[in-house]
Amino acid sequence: MKKGIVAFLCVLVIGAIVGISVWRYMDNRVLYNETFVNGNSAGNLYNGGLFCESSGKVFFSNPDDKNRLYSMDLNGSNLQKLSNDTAMFINADSHYVYYVRRNGQQDENLAVFAFNNNSLCRIPRDGGKVVILDEDPCIYATLIGNYIYYLHYDSEDATTLYRIGIDGKDKEKVSDDYMFTCSALGQYFYYDGTGDGRLYEYDTVSNSSTMVYDCQCYKPIVTSDDNVYYMDVNKNNALVHTNIRFGNPNTLTTDSIDLYNVYGSYIYYQRYSPDGSGLCMIKNDGTGFRELIGGDFSNIHVTSYYIYATDYHTNQVYCTPTANPGELTLFHPGVIAED
Repeated sequence: MKKGIVAFLCVLVIGAIVGISVWRYMDNRVLYNETFVNGNSAGNLYNGGLFCESSGKVFFSNPDDKNRLYSMDLNGSNLQKLSNDTAMFINADSHYVYYVRRNGQQDENLAVFAFNNNSLCRIPRDGGKVVILDEDPCIYATLIGNYIYYLHYDSEDATTLYRIGIDGKDKEKVSDDYMFTCSALGQYFYYDGTGDGRLYEYDTVSNSSTMVYDCQCYKPIVTSDDNVYYMDVNKNNALVHTNIRFGNPNTLTTDSIDLYNVYGSYIYYQRYSPDGSGLCMIKNDGTGFRELIGGDFSNIHVTSYYIYATDYHTNQVYCTPTANPGELTLFHPGVIAED
């Protein structure tokens, strides 16, 4: 009888050990991408990556809750709080959300480093355990397949380009140059060359760069293998479109551009002018100019349902429908209280 009880208890203990081992394995298992998925649009990432549309969800930095990481349906319903971290440079795939957390720095310039709170993180799409991929200061993160490319800062090398696996492994320096990786297409990302302004293509498979267009560009957005938009440094940051294969650059607007975003057949941009600044839009052939609202705006983000922009002076976020842009209204998604 006693031997039977002992055997039963041994089975229970072994079962518990196996169960805990399986739970730990499942909890720590990383789900990888089978393709070179790109985590967010180029225009959104250039503007801070505060909104990211992915598979029917929008992951965003909630202005009503200290810019913490939230998700919602495309139309703004089904609000969910994912993390207490202040989030920027948000990327997503079918399994996870990746972001740079900026805790305690909500109102400062997104394009500068912050020590001790500017880490690269991963979290499941529905929330849960936050995994720190790189605890060093970093900005401008871009998901390409199973790696994240980002600008990294340390006291030895200052600002350099790094990459790290979505599992937190294989962290390595890619380049000593300050390179924006925002404009990604499959396995490639495109950037303006340091010092010469030419358009380069970086192949993340061969880890090599190729100059693909001779120009003086800044923050290029490549929307296909041959279509490129960029701010022309030689033309006071006028917005230019070109076809890489055939050349013939076309100046879409002579306005001096502070920032811009491309979505479908439209371009949204912040115009700087001594006669009056404003948030504007044009078609991608340069026609159909409209000023949506006068004033100074930053962080222009676009999803399939809404265009979002931040008032530069008040930090209030406004939105207008993407399908029929018109009057901008304040974006107040609400706050989910702590449990």
